[in-house]
Amino acid sequence: MLEPADPAEFVRANTIVAAPPLVPEIRLHLASDITPLWHATEASLAKAQLPPPYWAFAWAGGQALARHILDHPELVRGRAVLDFGAGSGLVAIAAAMAGARVTAAEIDPFAAAAITLNAAHNAVEIAIERMDVIGRTPAPWEAVLAGDMCYERPLAERLTPWLRALAAPGVTVLLGDPARPELSPGHRARGPGAIRGLDDARARGSPQPRRRGVAGIALAGRFALKETAPCAD
Repeated sequence: MLEPADPAEFVRANTIVAAPPLVPEIRLHLASDITPLWHATEASLAKAQLPPPYWAFAWAGGQALARHILDHPELVRGRAVLDFGAGSGLVAIAAAMAGARVTAAEIDPFAAAAITLNAAHNAVEIAIERMDVIGRTPAPWEAVLAGDMCYERPLAERLTPWLRALAAPGVTVLLGDPARPELSPGHRARGPGAIRGLDDARARGSPQPRRRGVAGIALAGRFALKETAPCAD
C-alpha cells in the first residue's frame, strides 16, 4: 500500500505496533517483514513520491539514547527538551516518560504523523516543530537529544557546529550513534569539543537489528557534547 495518502492513515496502514528490543517500555508504529515498507526499495518509494521512511525503524543510536534517558531520568526531568530529527519519536517519548517537556523537530510529514500516533500509544504529550531548527539560537531548550543524525556527512557537518554552539552556554547535548564514520573519531573522543562517551550498550546483550544497515544495538553508544572549541585533527 505504498501510495501517498493522509500521513496518519499511511503510517497505520504500513506498520505494526511493536516495542524496540532495547526499550520494551515504548511501543511504536514500525515496519516489519510483513509490511510493504520493509520490502520497499528507493525506486519504489520514489515512484510513489514518498520520502525515505526513516521514521519506521527504531535505529540503534536512538534506542541506545532512549535507554539512557529512561535509566537516568534526572538528565531531563522538568526540563525543556528538543529531540532533533525525531523520526519515530522514540527518544522524545523516552524523555517525556522521564518527566521532560518535549518538542520533537521533524520536517518529514509522515514522521510527524508517526510521532503523534506513537505519543498517543505511550500516553505522553509531545509538541512537534516542523521547521529546520539547525542554527536557531539562543536555544529555547535546556537539553537537546539527537539519535542517529550523523548518517550523512553534509548533515553531520551542519549539525555538530550548531550543537557545540548550544552546549557553550550550558545546554545539555546528548547524541546516540553506532560510531558511524561521519561522526568522526575526532568528534567522538579527542580534544576540547569532543563528544565524550557516556557508556555503551554492550553489557546489555541486546538483539542486533539487521534491516537497512542498522549497526547492532550492542555497538551503539551515547555521547555528550560538552565543550565548544574545535576538535584537534
